[in-house]
Amino acid sequence: MAGADLGPFLDPRLRGIAETVEAGGRLSPDDGLAVATSPDLLGVGRLANHVRERLHGGAAFFNVNRHLNPTNVCVASCALCAFAEKYGGPRGWTYTVEQAVEVAARDVTEKVTELHIVGGLHPKLGVEYYEALFRALKRRFPWVHLKALTMVELDFLAQRAKLPVEEVVRRLAAAGLDSCPGGGAEIFAERVRKQICDHKTSGERWIEIARTVHRLGLKSNCTMLYGHIESAEERVDHLVRLRALQDETGGFQCFIPLAFHPAHTRLDHLAPTTGKLDLQTVALSRLMLDNIPHVKAYWIMLGAKAAQVALHFGADDLDGTVVDERITLAAGGEAGAGMARRDLEHLIREARRVPVERTTLYEPVAPTTSATAEPPVPQTV
Repeated sequence: MAGADLGPFLDPRLRGIAETVEAGGRLSPDDGLAVATSPDLLGVGRLANHVRERLHGGAAFFNVNRHLNPTNVCVASCALCAFAEKYGGPRGWTYTVEQAVEVAARDVTEKVTELHIVGGLHPKLGVEYYEALFRALKRRFPWVHLKALTMVELDFLAQRAKLPVEEVVRRLAAAGLDSCPGGGAEIFAERVRKQICDHKTSGERWIEIARTVHRLGLKSNCTMLYGHIESAEERVDHLVRLRALQDETGGFQCFIPLAFHPAHTRLDHLAPTTGKLDLQTVALSRLMLDNIPHVKAYWIMLGAKAAQVALHFGADDLDGTVVDERITLAAGGEAGAGMARRDLEHLIREARRVPVERTTLYEPVAPTTSATAEPPVPQTV
């Protein structure tokens, strides 16, 4: 990196970090903290965009997917959650296998490539239920990839059945489980988990289960919930722990920073995340997670406009059409009905990126006509 390129940084701490980034080196936790706390948002974004374009050029990925929540009944009582209902509560629902398949069938067409399946920790639903559900979904939609069950859900199913997690994962994979989502990680710091999700799998256990999933040959995503009571240091610590596991297993294919929505939760006294924190966290994620290929700007939680901007702050993926998303909707989000493919492509093109439809495993589905897409503007750090 030529010295003249360092001039635009308003935060002098970013100059040494820029040299590391340009050389393809790994940022330290101290570097991460500097990025997370820098007042120079545009400088941080420029660094992250440099890495993003080095990895993916102008491509911005999306898929055509549908969410399915078989139940919202949950034995946990997490302060962060507006989705769950206690067993027997008035807001609860639990689908039979047949009902779940019919709910999915409302929106699954030959264009849908993924079903994203997560739900509550239901005291009456065990491994057998999910085996039956996955088999039924595969019979009805054999072309659809089943991305299902967080590490927290796998842990609960194993404990309920008094079985090793490895056996549970093997059985579910045999029934049709193709990969796992990344939810439930929240923030790994024990101080925070005691306050926001004390009934949930610990951070150490989440990592252990992800390690098992990867060892058995399944890919997964990973997440971080930010913008509640965590500190910048704890966000960096979370990313460093994910990076260490990825060094070991290589099983994470995408990281998703999740903006906390406090409405209708026990933490509703907290303010929502700001645009600065959202973009800075996306950029921090791209810069710290040098070994995870993709960083997602999850438009459901960020909002479509911020997610579009995030495509120049390190993100290379917008998720997908996301029909019938209920978890963020329960916490005051407004995007539960999903987004049409044409609208996703419009967001991407207007951001001067090239839309690329992908499968869950980031294989291109088909070339996307991009005659109307403006080429990305090369950026230097």
